[in-house]
Amino acid sequence: MIKNIFPLAVLAFMSVQCSQTGSAEIANTTNDSTAVAVVKPVVVTEPVPFDTDDPAIWINRADTAKSLIVGTNKDDNGSLYVFDLAGKILPEKTVALKRPNNVDIEYGLSLKNQQTDIAVVTERLTYKLRIFSLPDVKPVDNGGIEVFQGETGDGFRELMGIALYKNPADGKIYAIVGRKNGPHEGGYLWQYQLEDNGRGQVKATLVRKFGKYSGKKEIESIAVDDELGYVYYSDEGVGVHKYYADPARGDEELALFATTHFAADHEGISIYKINDGTGYILVSDQGANHFNVYPREGSAKGPHDHPLIKIIPTSTLESDGSEVTSVSFPGEFKSGLFVGMSTDKTFQLYRWEDLAGKDLAIAQNGIRSVKK
Repeated sequence: MIKNIFPLAVLAFMSVQCSQTGSAEIANTTNDSTAVAVVKPVVVTEPVPFDTDDPAIWINRADTAKSLIVGTNKDDNGSLYVFDLAGKILPEKTVALKRPNNVDIEYGLSLKNQQTDIAVVTERLTYKLRIFSLPDVKPVDNGGIEVFQGETGDGFRELMGIALYKNPADGKIYAIVGRKNGPHEGGYLWQYQLEDNGRGQVKATLVRKFGKYSGKKEIESIAVDDELGYVYYSDEGVGVHKYYADPARGDEELALFATTHFAADHEGISIYKINDGTGYILVSDQGANHFNVYPREGSAKGPHDHPLIKIIPTSTLESDGSEVTSVSFPGEFKSGLFVGMSTDKTFQLYRWEDLAGKDLAIAQNGIRSVKK
């Protein structure tokens, strides 16, 4: 096991001052007087053999100390890996897959009248979604579910991003799936409802095709805010698109933000949620080893205005994927946990308060702390 414990760092950050037009002015970090320190993790996972790509956090609601980090090892002979909160690989839960790309988790899918937590993985070489129950990591997909059927364009069936959405109103669970390439004006993402096929296995029904694409690079990272009902995805080199997650609310693009202050690709998206509907959207600036932070609730201009409020330099290398939660865990992660993929074949686990510093809210279990 690789476990690196660091002393509590004084979080250094780049201040961002937003004008009334939403533009931002970033402190010059090339000058010694304004240089900032890199935020360090408290745990680094054991390395995987090939290429870490995307993490997800499964929260054990009965005993949060037994929660798990689920992550992909991207290769033609790759795997889905499971780690404990100390970063140790749990080999009995490892699943071999054909180039697994991204993974997401949802709670309470009804299978055989039992509420089942699931992890859904995109398996690029087979054009399938692979679905596993948690925490036992057993397949519940009858060998996998083919998606993007009928598509013939170059890369149009090569699965990449995945995000799961549970509609709070009716409890229906959906998979929103991205791919290597697709149409530009709409239909890049396909959304499937997941449900029991009557035999305790998951079936998927296509419910809509939506989402613009610039055509410049590709779209990989997708994230859903169940409570507020939005889906976000990174159009690499362009920005972050925002739509309604509920297909009944239509396919209008609500926002395109995070279009500036990126050195290279827009990648992993994660959402730190506070129970009052506020919080933060963190987006990986892959080329700079930074995470850019935007208000979850929008701004005074409206709920779909997401100005840049902070840039956090971290020790992750070229991070593709990330996940965050405000859930309080025993030990190091009492104020929440942020997980970032790193190209050294690991995932890095951070305390939320180290990222938050003095200017972002800390909300254990979603309850905002009152700063004195």
